[in-house]
Amino acid sequence: MSQLFTAAWMNALKEEWNKTPQVFEPLEKEGFSSRIGYGFKGEAYARGFISVVNGKVAQAGVNDDFELDWDLRASPEDWAKWIETGFGLSKLGPAISTNALHFEKGNYRQMIKNLSLSQPFLHHFSLMQNIR
Repeated sequence: MSQLFTAAWMNALKEEWNKTPQVFEPLEKEGFSSRIGYGFKGEAYARGFISVVNGKVAQAGVNDDFELDWDLRASPEDWAKWIETGFGLSKLGPAISTNALHFEKGNYRQMIKNLSLSQPFLHHFSLMQNIR
């Protein structure tokens, strides 16, 4: 799991995201732009990031303590499980309520209420399954 959130891994996520209309089209329609970080609980800052501009990922790589709008954290074991088995709406509630998925930054309640944001958010977890 050490390769998770490396520059190569984050750039592979960028490629998957940008070729998946189910992810970028709703976000494009919303004019969604944001810096999203991914990392492990207990660490000072997220390991990797993507920068989304009008729905598409414009930049991806290793996070050097950039300012983030969203910062998603979980244990290496939980990330591995979600990448292997997928992460849908039925897993989001339990992951949040048990603090398995922690938002260091970002308002997941606001995001989950907006289908144009929540559906791409959940779908992007399935893209992680394509990264080897």
